[in-house]
Amino acid sequence: MFAIMTQNDRWLVKYNEVTKFIETKHRNPSKHDEEERGKYLNWIKANRKALNAGKMKPERVEKFRKLLEMMEKYKRKNQWE
Repeated sequence: MFAIMTQNDRWLVKYNEVTKFIETKHRNPSKHDEEERGKYLNWIKANRKALNAGKMKPERVEKFRKLLEMMEKYKRKNQWE
């Protein structure tokens, strides 16, 4: 599937997978679930690192910021607060 896709296409596919996961599960990917960590969380962390370093491609920045806003909405809350 990824063999004939460009890097930009692969990024968009993964972006859509992550947004679909968050919208359907109404939560962020778990660092404790190996599958979620491997599929989604590592991708999010790598892109956040690129964004903070200023190395993210300009056309991806706005989409990724929207994803971070969506993740903030489902941020885990302390049960004792």
